Amino acid sequence: MTKKVIVNFTALTFCIAYLVSGALIALGPLGYRVYSWVDTLPQFCANIPFAAYILSPAIASYITLKRSHKVAGLREWLRTVFYAKNKGYPYLLIITGLVLYFALHAAFSGRTEPAFPFYAFFLSLPGNLLIGGLEEAGWSYILQPELNKKYGYIASCVISGSIWILWHIPLFFLPGTRHAAGLIPFEMFAVQCIALRFFFGAVRKVSGKSGVFMCVLFHTMFNAASSVFAAVTTTWTGTITATAAIVLVSILTVAASNQNQTNL
Repeated sequence: MTKKVIVNFTALTFCIAYLVSGALIALGPLGYRVYSWVDTLPQFCANIPFAAYILSPAIASYITLKRSHKVAGLREWLRTVFYAKNKGYPYLLIITGLVLYFALHAAFSGRTEPAFPFYAFFLSLPGNLLIGGLEEAGWSYILQPELNKKYGYIASCVISGSIWILWHIPLFFLPGTRHAAGLIPFEMFAVQCIALRFFFGAVRKVSGKSGVFMCVLFHTMFNAASSVFAAVTTTWTGTITATAAIVLVSILTVAASNQNQTNL
Protein backbone atom coordinates (compact mmCIF):
# COMPACT_ATOMS: atom_id res chain seq x y z
CA MET A 1 0.00 0.00 0.00
CA THR A 2 1.07 3.57 -0.55
CA LYS A 3 1.25 6.55 1.76
CA LYS A 4 -1.71 7.97 -0.16
CA VAL A 5 -3.85 4.98 0.84
CA ILE A 6 -2.98 5.44 4.52
CA VAL A 7 -3.68 9.18 4.42
CA ASN A 8 -6.94 8.72 2.51
CA PHE A 9 -8.11 6.03 4.93
CA THR A 10 -7.33 8.11 8.01
CA ALA A 11 -8.88 11.29 6.59
CA LEU A 12 -12.06 9.51 5.48
CA THR A 13 -12.38 7.73 8.84
CA PHE A 14 -12.23 11.00 10.75
CA CYS A 15 -14.56 12.78 8.33
CA ILE A 16 -17.25 10.13 8.81
CA ALA A 17 -16.66 9.78 12.55
CA TYR A 18 -16.57 13.46 13.44
CA LEU A 19 -19.45 14.50 11.16
CA VAL A 20 -21.76 11.78 12.51
CA SER A 21 -20.73 12.10 16.15
CA GLY A 22 -20.85 15.90 15.93
CA ALA A 23 -24.45 15.75 14.73
CA LEU A 24 -25.37 13.29 17.51
CA ILE A 25 -23.69 15.42 20.18
CA ALA A 26 -25.67 18.42 18.90
CA LEU A 27 -28.86 16.36 19.28
CA GLY A 28 -28.00 15.53 22.89
CA PRO A 29 -29.87 18.51 24.39
CA LEU A 30 -32.93 17.37 22.38
CA GLY A 31 -32.90 13.95 24.03
CA TYR A 32 -30.61 11.82 21.89
CA ARG A 33 -28.51 9.26 23.76
CA VAL A 34 -26.69 5.99 23.14
CA TYR A 35 -28.43 2.93 24.56
CA SER A 36 -26.86 -0.29 25.83
CA TRP A 37 -27.66 -3.81 24.69
CA VAL A 38 -29.86 -4.36 27.75
CA ASP A 39 -32.30 -1.62 26.71
CA THR A 40 -35.46 -2.23 24.69
CA LEU A 41 -35.30 -2.97 20.96
CA PRO A 42 -36.73 0.43 19.85
CA GLN A 43 -34.18 2.16 22.08
CA PHE A 44 -31.36 0.02 20.75
CA CYS A 45 -32.41 0.84 17.17
CA ALA A 46 -31.72 4.47 18.00
CA ASN A 47 -28.06 3.41 18.00
CA ILE A 48 -28.02 2.99 14.21
CA PRO A 49 -26.62 6.52 13.63
CA PHE A 50 -24.12 5.88 16.44
CA ALA A 51 -23.09 2.67 14.65
CA ALA A 52 -22.09 4.74 11.61
CA TYR A 53 -19.58 6.56 13.80
CA ILE A 54 -18.23 3.35 15.33
CA LEU A 55 -18.04 1.63 11.94
CA SER A 56 -16.25 4.56 10.31
CA PRO A 57 -12.86 2.75 10.19
CA ALA A 58 -14.46 -0.26 8.49
CA ILE A 59 -16.41 1.92 6.05
CA ALA A 60 -13.31 3.96 5.22
CA SER A 61 -11.25 0.78 4.87
CA TYR A 62 -13.51 -0.68 2.20
CA ILE A 63 -13.97 2.58 0.28
CA THR A 64 -10.24 3.34 0.31
CA LEU A 65 -9.14 -0.16 -0.71
CA LYS A 66 -11.79 -0.36 -3.43
CA ARG A 67 -10.86 3.03 -4.90
CA SER A 68 -7.16 2.16 -4.87
CA HIS A 69 -7.89 -1.24 -6.50
CA LYS A 70 -6.49 -3.17 -3.52
CA VAL A 71 -9.71 -5.20 -3.36
CA ALA A 72 -12.04 -6.05 -6.24
CA GLY A 73 -15.21 -5.65 -4.23
CA LEU A 74 -17.04 -6.20 -0.98
CA ARG A 75 -16.78 -10.00 -1.14
CA GLU A 76 -12.98 -9.94 -1.34
CA TRP A 77 -12.77 -7.36 1.44
CA LEU A 78 -15.02 -9.46 3.68
CA ARG A 79 -13.00 -12.61 2.94
CA THR A 80 -9.88 -10.87 4.21
CA VAL A 81 -11.55 -9.38 7.27
CA PHE A 82 -13.13 -12.68 8.32
CA TYR A 83 -10.41 -15.11 7.24
CA ALA A 84 -10.05 -17.19 10.41
CA LYS A 85 -7.90 -20.19 9.42
CA ASN A 86 -4.68 -20.54 11.43
CA LYS A 87 -2.81 -23.05 13.59
CA GLY A 88 -4.55 -22.03 16.79
CA TYR A 89 -1.77 -20.10 18.53
CA PRO A 90 -3.36 -16.69 17.84
CA TYR A 91 -6.56 -17.86 19.56
CA LEU A 92 -4.54 -18.89 22.60
CA LEU A 93 -2.77 -15.52 22.56
CA ILE A 94 -5.96 -13.44 22.58
CA ILE A 95 -7.51 -15.55 25.35
CA THR A 96 -4.31 -15.20 27.37
CA GLY A 97 -4.36 -11.44 26.82
CA LEU A 98 -7.97 -11.14 27.98
CA VAL A 99 -7.46 -13.24 31.10
CA LEU A 100 -4.21 -11.48 31.98
CA TYR A 101 -5.64 -7.99 31.51
CA PHE A 102 -8.83 -8.42 33.51
CA ALA A 103 -7.34 -10.69 36.16
CA LEU A 104 -4.59 -8.17 36.94
CA HIS A 105 -7.12 -5.36 37.01
CA ALA A 106 -9.21 -7.28 39.52
CA ALA A 107 -6.23 -8.34 41.63
CA PHE A 108 -4.66 -4.89 41.91
CA SER A 109 -7.80 -2.76 42.04
CA GLY A 110 -9.33 -4.69 44.91
CA ARG A 111 -12.60 -4.97 42.98
CA THR A 112 -13.98 -8.26 41.73
CA GLU A 113 -17.71 -7.65 41.40
CA PRO A 114 -18.99 -7.81 37.79
CA ALA A 115 -21.48 -5.26 36.54
CA PHE A 116 -23.48 -8.04 34.85
CA PRO A 117 -23.64 -11.85 35.16
CA PHE A 118 -20.83 -13.58 33.30
CA TYR A 119 -23.20 -15.03 30.66
CA ALA A 120 -23.77 -11.44 29.56
CA PHE A 121 -20.30 -11.64 28.01
CA PHE A 122 -21.55 -14.17 25.45
CA LEU A 123 -24.87 -12.43 24.88
CA SER A 124 -23.14 -9.14 24.10
CA LEU A 125 -20.63 -10.55 21.59
CA PRO A 126 -22.77 -9.95 18.44
CA GLY A 127 -23.43 -6.33 19.40
CA ASN A 128 -19.79 -5.75 20.27
CA LEU A 129 -18.73 -7.16 16.91
CA LEU A 130 -20.67 -4.40 15.16
CA ILE A 131 -20.08 -1.71 17.79
CA GLY A 132 -16.36 -2.15 18.35
CA GLY A 133 -14.79 -5.22 16.78
CA LEU A 134 -15.17 -4.14 13.18
CA GLU A 135 -13.07 -1.06 13.87
CA GLU A 136 -10.12 -3.38 13.27
CA ALA A 137 -11.20 -3.80 9.67
CA GLY A 138 -9.56 -0.39 9.36
CA TRP A 139 -7.00 0.01 12.13
CA SER A 140 -5.53 -3.50 11.78
CA TYR A 141 -6.11 -3.89 8.03
CA ILE A 142 -4.55 -0.63 6.83
CA LEU A 143 -3.26 1.80 9.44
CA GLN A 144 -1.16 -0.11 11.96
CA PRO A 145 0.41 -2.68 9.58
CA GLU A 146 1.50 0.02 7.16
CA LEU A 147 2.90 2.20 9.94
CA ASN A 148 4.75 -0.87 11.17
CA LYS A 149 6.43 -1.30 7.78
CA LYS A 150 7.61 2.30 7.80
CA TYR A 151 8.43 2.99 11.45
CA GLY A 152 8.76 -0.40 13.16
CA TYR A 153 6.65 -2.13 15.77
CA ILE A 154 6.94 0.15 18.82
CA ALA A 155 6.58 3.44 16.94
CA SER A 156 3.64 2.12 14.92
CA CYS A 157 1.85 1.12 18.14
CA VAL A 158 2.34 4.56 19.67
CA ILE A 159 1.30 6.43 16.50
CA SER A 160 -1.75 4.28 15.77
CA GLY A 161 -2.68 4.37 19.46
CA SER A 162 -2.54 8.18 19.45
CA ILE A 163 -4.75 8.31 16.35
CA TRP A 164 -7.12 5.84 18.01
CA ILE A 165 -7.37 8.10 21.07
CA LEU A 166 -8.29 11.10 18.90
CA TRP A 167 -10.93 9.04 17.12
CA HIS A 168 -12.49 8.09 20.49
CA ILE A 169 -12.79 11.67 21.80
CA PRO A 170 -16.46 12.14 20.72
CA LEU A 171 -17.44 9.24 23.01
CA PHE A 172 -16.72 11.51 25.97
CA PHE A 173 -19.41 13.92 24.78
CA LEU A 174 -22.10 11.50 23.56
CA PRO A 175 -24.89 11.06 26.14
CA GLY A 176 -25.38 7.45 27.18
CA THR A 177 -21.80 6.23 26.79
CA ARG A 178 -19.80 5.17 29.84
CA HIS A 179 -17.15 7.65 28.70
CA ALA A 180 -19.54 10.61 28.84
CA ALA A 181 -20.87 9.36 32.17
CA GLY A 182 -17.39 9.75 33.62
CA LEU A 183 -17.03 6.05 34.43
CA ILE A 184 -13.53 6.07 32.99
CA PRO A 185 -11.24 9.14 33.08
CA PHE A 186 -9.89 10.26 29.70
CA GLU A 187 -6.27 9.94 30.83
CA MET A 188 -6.82 6.35 31.97
CA PHE A 189 -8.60 5.51 28.73
CA ALA A 190 -5.71 6.98 26.72
CA VAL A 191 -3.19 4.77 28.53
CA GLN A 192 -5.33 1.72 27.81
CA CYS A 193 -5.60 2.65 24.13
CA ILE A 194 -1.84 2.85 23.65
CA ALA A 195 -1.25 -0.42 25.52
CA LEU A 196 -3.92 -2.27 23.55
CA ARG A 197 -2.41 -1.19 20.22
CA PHE A 198 0.74 -3.02 21.30
CA PHE A 199 -1.34 -6.16 21.77
CA PHE A 200 -3.20 -5.69 18.48
CA GLY A 201 0.17 -5.34 16.76
CA ALA A 202 1.40 -8.57 18.33
CA VAL A 203 -1.77 -10.45 17.38
CA ARG A 204 -1.50 -9.17 13.81
CA LYS A 205 2.15 -10.20 13.68
CA VAL A 206 1.66 -13.84 14.68
CA SER A 207 -1.63 -14.47 12.87
CA GLY A 208 -0.55 -14.37 9.23
CA LYS A 209 -3.45 -14.19 6.77
CA SER A 210 -5.97 -14.34 9.63
CA GLY A 211 -4.44 -11.29 11.31
CA VAL A 212 -7.30 -8.89 10.65
CA PHE A 213 -9.93 -11.34 11.87
CA MET A 214 -7.99 -12.16 15.03
CA CYS A 215 -7.80 -8.44 15.85
CA VAL A 216 -11.54 -8.09 15.17
CA LEU A 217 -12.19 -11.05 17.48
CA PHE A 218 -9.98 -9.74 20.29
CA HIS A 219 -11.56 -6.27 20.08
CA THR A 220 -15.04 -7.81 20.19
CA MET A 221 -14.21 -10.00 23.19
CA PHE A 222 -12.39 -7.19 24.99
CA ASN A 223 -15.36 -4.82 24.68
CA ALA A 224 -17.74 -7.55 25.86
CA ALA A 225 -15.54 -8.29 28.88
CA SER A 226 -15.19 -4.57 29.62
CA SER A 227 -18.96 -4.17 29.87
CA VAL A 228 -19.20 -7.11 32.28
CA PHE A 229 -16.25 -5.99 34.43
CA ALA A 230 -16.79 -2.24 34.11
CA ALA A 231 -16.23 -1.57 37.81
CA VAL A 232 -13.00 -3.56 37.81
CA THR A 233 -11.20 -1.60 35.09
CA THR A 234 -11.42 1.96 36.40
CA THR A 235 -8.64 2.24 39.00
CA TRP A 236 -5.18 3.61 38.27
CA THR A 237 -3.40 0.83 40.16
CA GLY A 238 -5.11 -1.86 38.15
CA THR A 239 -4.72 0.08 34.90
CA ILE A 240 -0.98 0.63 35.23
CA THR A 241 -0.35 -2.99 36.24
CA ALA A 242 -2.55 -4.53 33.56
CA THR A 243 -1.40 -2.28 30.72
CA ALA A 244 2.28 -2.73 31.63
CA ALA A 245 1.80 -6.51 31.56
CA ILE A 246 0.00 -6.36 28.20
CA VAL A 247 2.74 -4.23 26.65
CA LEU A 248 5.46 -6.56 27.97
CA VAL A 249 3.70 -9.68 26.70
CA SER A 250 3.14 -8.02 23.33
CA ILE A 251 6.80 -6.99 22.91
CA LEU A 252 8.03 -10.44 23.95
CA THR A 253 5.59 -12.10 21.53
CA VAL A 254 6.77 -9.96 18.62
CA ALA A 255 10.43 -10.50 19.55
CA ALA A 256 9.92 -14.27 19.68
CA SER A 257 8.12 -14.20 16.33
CA ASN A 258 10.95 -12.19 14.74
CA GLN A 259 13.50 -14.63 16.16
CA ASN A 260 11.62 -17.62 14.75
CA GLN A 261 11.46 -16.00 11.32
CA THR A 262 15.20 -15.27 11.46
CA ASN A 263 15.94 -18.92 12.24
CA LEU A 264 13.87 -20.25 9.35
